[in-house]
Amino acid sequence: MTDRKNAKEPLFHIVKREGVPLGKRLIIYASTILLSLIFTGIFCAVTSEDVDNPFEIFSSLFSGVLGTERRFWIFLRETAILLGVSLAILPAFKMKFWNLGANGQILMGCFVCTTLMINYGGKMADGVLIPLMIVCSVLAGAIWAVIPAIFKAFFNTNESLFTLMMNYLAEGLVIVAITIWAPMGSGSLSPIETVTIPDVFNPYMLAILVTAILTLFITLYMNKSKHGYELSVVGESQKTAQYVGINVNKVIIRTLALSGAICGLIGLLLSGNIHHTVNSTMHANMGFTAIMTTWLAKFNPLILIGTTALITFISRGMIQARKDFGFYNDAIANVAMGIIYFFIISSDFFINYKIIFHKKPAKAVGEVKEKNDKGGKD
Repeated sequence: MTDRKNAKEPLFHIVKREGVPLGKRLIIYASTILLSLIFTGIFCAVTSEDVDNPFEIFSSLFSGVLGTERRFWIFLRETAILLGVSLAILPAFKMKFWNLGANGQILMGCFVCTTLMINYGGKMADGVLIPLMIVCSVLAGAIWAVIPAIFKAFFNTNESLFTLMMNYLAEGLVIVAITIWAPMGSGSLSPIETVTIPDVFNPYMLAILVTAILTLFITLYMNKSKHGYELSVVGESQKTAQYVGINVNKVIIRTLALSGAICGLIGLLLSGNIHHTVNSTMHANMGFTAIMTTWLAKFNPLILIGTTALITFISRGMIQARKDFGFYNDAIANVAMGIIYFFIISSDFFINYKIIFHKKPAKAVGEVKEKNDKGGKD
């Protein structure tokens, strides 16, 4: 008993919040984003020789996205592509299958698409070749995702490590293919002009339309379909899913096939419509960025539109900020991006938890005062 009385209370403790209203969440998100930009602006101003005013980062960000019509269309297209990748991993993450292999699945879609373009472009009618490219790219992404799904379902392997390993394997395959296809000594593959997936209205709209359809499909799939219900139950508890008669292995494989298929479709857009070629970094690490956007959206496909737009806005804006602040070193720009991402991720902590500071009990304060008075009399 004496030890408990003499034990010091901690200065603060962390308590989980319950049911934070949407308005309060938005205020927390907005505040942390604003703080992140202020801190980033200060960092950029300190490290830049060209700019002294940290608030110039705001104009740079908006200029990088809205400065010209072309920049705005690029922003919309890149948001759509990132949204597509985020939608791809969302069902798997909802099922608590941590698919870290979206980069590799995208690359396999790019690889198969480019292979068909090189070998059959100009030799086969576009009306036949383009549907073949679509089907094969989607299948390539699906197969690349199903491989670790099968091992998880039947051998309970670690899906995070397995899918991550598949990324490196996909990059290796692409590098080997480029050394075979590219002209001697060039090290890169030139754009392929013999066949291309046609644009819709302009060079940016096709990706936007495809992702809009994907968003509607995934929203209905997750919330209104039997498959969406089953993967949610598996994510909550595999034992419960088995108890109610759900075939867990089937759900795992089916869900990863869907994730990989969407990634393959994104790879098709990148190689067949946007870049007309392939390289080992064409995924631009979107598979990892999508983890953050999906987590911030709480696995909600509609909120995902906002989180992907926010991350793309910052990424595109920082390209302009890098020019305006005279950063010729990638490291400084990466640190600036890291500061912003850190604040955005930390905002989720303050939404889910609150910090309660302890005050000294009145009795303890009285005892201290009494001791001080006695000491003064002595």
